[in-house]
Amino acid sequence: MPQKLSAKLKQLLERFEARDKGALARVITLVENRSAGVAALMDQLYRKTGRAHVVGFTGAPGAGKSTLISRLVAAYRALDREVGVLAIDPSSPFSGGAVLGDRIRMADHFRDAGVFIRSLSTRGSHGGLSRAAREATRVLDAFGYDPILIETAGVGQTELAVMDLAHTTVVVTVPEGGDSVQVMKAGLNEIADIFVVNKADRSGAERLRTELDLSVRLKSDGGWRTPVLLTQAAEGQGIDALVQAIASHRAYLLSHRDPVIEGERRLREFREILTTEMEAQVLRGLARGAVASLVSQVSRGELNPYHAARTITGSPATMAEVLWAEERDKETPDEAEG
Repeated sequence: MPQKLSAKLKQLLERFEARDKGALARVITLVENRSAGVAALMDQLYRKTGRAHVVGFTGAPGAGKSTLISRLVAAYRALDREVGVLAIDPSSPFSGGAVLGDRIRMADHFRDAGVFIRSLSTRGSHGGLSRAAREATRVLDAFGYDPILIETAGVGQTELAVMDLAHTTVVVTVPEGGDSVQVMKAGLNEIADIFVVNKADRSGAERLRTELDLSVRLKSDGGWRTPVLLTQAAEGQGIDALVQAIASHRAYLLSHRDPVIEGERRLREFREILTTEMEAQVLRGLARGAVASLVSQVSRGELNPYHAARTITGSPATMAEVLWAEERDKETPDEAEG
């Protein structure tokens, strides 16, 4: 059953289309909270997406990703590009919110009207990526930001999930972070479109660059050859070369489009949206209608949770009650704030 936008969400969409940054922030909040009506709102925004180039930055904590991105933002602003930044932070164990704030990360750009920076919490998500990151990226794209820079939480091997979200993946390493063998063990060698050896003034930087360059040569299949760049983000050195490398990879992707790969990515996005939306609707539906008594029985320990789950999924009528219960809601508190 398709959802219609409420009056409040329609007003929010109008403000968004007028490029009201307050509306943009509100839409991302609705997305992050999985509020009722988000699917219908994203349906309206999706047609405006597909123009931005998404660049993901991954690597170990302390590699200097935030500083590197801050320098990149300044470089893109000098080119008169409007930049969106998503910083995927570890969740607060108490509030579920991002531990690190926008102002702490990118204080130099906070007052720049051509930059929008938002922290998202991982909320327990594997891969260092918030469940809302993909949709938040779509929202920034629809608003008109290009490029969109995504900094992941830097949690190690599970960081590979960034590859599916970004068009260009930048793997940031540092000399003291170990040699290229450690990079390959983490699987980052397989997803890197660009390698950056940051803090290149430190001992071992040239050796690491040489080792990474050799690993790139060994795995080369005749397609895009991953460049290995030296930067000193704190000093602003090597940033122009990184901007150029990102532009070159974007041009390469546009001239070597693979319908199969693009189709697979769209299907993965569809499955993620479907499962997330189903989960959100089920959770909202559990508090009302035909399943409320089952929930109470499980809570009191009177009913086996497996039996209760089978009862819900095994009954089409009961499942329909769960999935579409929120359709009866006139308006949600989240929408009322829009």
